[in-house]
Amino acid sequence: MKGLVFDIKRFAIHDGSGIRVTVFLKGCPLSCWWCHNPESRSPEIETMVRDQKVNGKVFHTREQIGKWMTPAEVMDEIERERVFMEESGGGVTFSGGEPLMQHKFMEEILEMCKVNFFHTALDTTGFTSREVLKSIMDKVDVFLYDIKHLDDKEHKNYTGVSNKKILDNLKFLHDNNKHIIVRFPIIPGINDDEEHIERLNDYIKKELPGIKEVDILPYHNIAEHKYEKLKMPYLMSGNRKPDALNIKSIQQKFENSGFLVKTGG
Repeated sequence: MKGLVFDIKRFAIHDGSGIRVTVFLKGCPLSCWWCHNPESRSPEIETMVRDQKVNGKVFHTREQIGKWMTPAEVMDEIERERVFMEESGGGVTFSGGEPLMQHKFMEEILEMCKVNFFHTALDTTGFTSREVLKSIMDKVDVFLYDIKHLDDKEHKNYTGVSNKKILDNLKFLHDNNKHIIVRFPIIPGINDDEEHIERLNDYIKKELPGIKEVDILPYHNIAEHKYEKLKMPYLMSGNRKPDALNIKSIQQKFENSGFLVKTGG
């Protein structure tokens, strides 16, 4: 059993509690316009060309994106950071892409984390089958669950898929008393208007009363150069970053409803 990993980030502090190791897996069923990990979309190994300028000369280097690893090999990388995780109350976060596209690999490595007493977080789009969700949900300590847009038509337009399965799976996890932190990316002109914020606030309060935490993730364009290297169109070109005052206003709205809110994950 092997999984296709494209990065392992140490000393991560925005992917759950404490200091964490974040393991990024390749492959995603969504194609979000604002995706900051475009190298995660393909479930195959890719090559990215990087330009390096030395003494006025430009050198082209080819970088392989993605490496097949066994769960034991990933656990070796995680184990090296145990002391930092234990002292900070951290753990391991699995992200992507969508980690559940490699659900058999995830089942095995989550079980290994459990046996070795590592706290686990799963950063997920929720776009997966109910059977897959059932197979892993008792092995995950906290779900970092994305809600990108509540309007199904808009969700399809900006991500390529319907949100119905995503919301159904979110309700299923909630009704099974799983620890969930809702993550909401703020994308100017797409999902940051007052009507949508109010709708999302009301939706969580009424349909998911067990959820107490919301992470606000402001859009940024630092990944634009990756699209160029991968020869992928960047559909957010020219879009502005969220206004700081609007971010603060959105945060305040959720806090006024009793949610514990973090901005930036």
